[in-house]
Amino acid sequence: MNGHGKILDCTLRDGAYLIDKDFGEKNIRGIIGGLARAGTDYIEIGFLQNEGFREGRTVFKDGADAARYVPKERGRSRFTVLADYSRYDISNLDPFDGSSFDAVRACFFKDERYAVMSFCRRIKQLGYELFVQPVDIMGYSDSEIIELLQNVSEIRPACFSIVDTFGSMYEADLLRIYSLVHHNLAPGIRVGFHSHNNLQMSSALSQSFLKMTFGQREAVVDATLGGMGRGAGNTPTELIAEYMVSRLGYDYRMDELLDLLDGYVDNLRARCSWGYSLPYFVAGAFSAHVNNISYLTDKNGIHAKDMRYILDKIGKRERKRYDYELLEREYLDYIRSDIDDSRTVDTLRAALSGRAVLIVAPGASAVREKERVLECIRETDPVVICVNFVSEACPADYVFFSNARRFEAWKGQTETPDERIIVTSNIPHEGTRCMELSFVRLAKYQNSYADNSVILLLRLLDIVGAGEIYLAGFDGYGKERGHNYADADMEISEQKAKDKNQRIRALLEEYFRERRGAARVSAVTGGSAFAETLENGR
Repeated sequence: MNGHGKILDCTLRDGAYLIDKDFGEKNIRGIIGGLARAGTDYIEIGFLQNEGFREGRTVFKDGADAARYVPKERGRSRFTVLADYSRYDISNLDPFDGSSFDAVRACFFKDERYAVMSFCRRIKQLGYELFVQPVDIMGYSDSEIIELLQNVSEIRPACFSIVDTFGSMYEADLLRIYSLVHHNLAPGIRVGFHSHNNLQMSSALSQSFLKMTFGQREAVVDATLGGMGRGAGNTPTELIAEYMVSRLGYDYRMDELLDLLDGYVDNLRARCSWGYSLPYFVAGAFSAHVNNISYLTDKNGIHAKDMRYILDKIGKRERKRYDYELLEREYLDYIRSDIDDSRTVDTLRAALSGRAVLIVAPGASAVREKERVLECIRETDPVVICVNFVSEACPADYVFFSNARRFEAWKGQTETPDERIIVTSNIPHEGTRCMELSFVRLAKYQNSYADNSVILLLRLLDIVGAGEIYLAGFDGYGKERGHNYADADMEISEQKAKDKNQRIRALLEEYFRERRGAARVSAVTGGSAFAETLENGR
């Protein structure tokens, strides 16, 4: 039995954001085939866009372009694509002929809600089922929702969807909005629900949606295999299907869905990541675009409460989109404290001027190649400065912190005296006698990796006139080198390792171009992702 509720699987569309829409031919065909065998009511195969279409990507110019992925044996499944009003010229769309997708879902932002109506009418005129998908329904007032529904009712689409773009809904929000939709949308039009899992509510809300629509409207629940989607992801197809099978008597074939998870989704997880996390909870709580969180997460040692402050500061409207320059300004305004650090600089200049310095970064090679580190100490008699940790492999003359999280973990854990701890002014350190340096003095604000601790320390050493500089444990990120950190307690989930290494490398290259000092910088331990840059920068 399949009653009033339908599942629309949009793995190949919503999940596509994680892998630049490049699933590959085998994965696309395999996922579509498995979903059809499972009896999925709607299968979304990708995007309509003006450009970016090529083999293996779920991006299409028109129906003829997408037809190659629509199987001849469809079973009961119907096929959809999503067309973003701002990214698709509707004149490119060919008339429906039954050989390709059946429906087009028109997606638009609030400020496009009037202009999109002609776009929607054209989709219907060409013979396709029309789904109307307003982005961020939580961003509409009740009166704006009612006005939108009146305009949509005149077009009479197949479905109008409640889209929780930022994963910020609770059940009361869904009930309120659904009530507005049901009482103001023309009869006979289905209602859809598209959720994001920032608050761990997606599956529960989807179940509630099926209950609240029963006997009133035919319902369409959006879902993705394994919840695959940007940030916290979406309602998992297998979870809502299992609920509908076990509790409501539907006949989706669960073994087919499980085979898809084993055969395709597990492999996709090796290429990208998604799912609930503390930062994405913050995004949901503030109805913020996930790109804001991705940008802020890259900041060195930023806390979830810092993200809350920054998202609150930039305002409701701005955080629904993403403006990296605005985020950078607010981040720096938040953490900066342009103190007078002349006394600290003078103290360090007296201690370090002309002296060889060994920087011990927290990369795994600092421990793995301990003998090289100790040999460097014996041969050069350097001042040893550890970065964001205290190495057990060698004694430290100073410890440098620019990462608040690492500093908090250090406090009270070692016998290193406060007077030998150097902190940048973005780190709260009340109750200590640490030496404090202006973060503003050391950071490059225009670079999103301005706060990389090793780069900040290199700039400091140039300011105080240090002699030759040796680097241990400056390894970069990447599982191919084993553990990323010398101390297992420092390990965190590292995503986009290649991208992070490239950006830190670019910052290191910039340092060598602009540095004030002439002292040579060289690597002591192997395995560094930046060895070539260090060699070229000598």
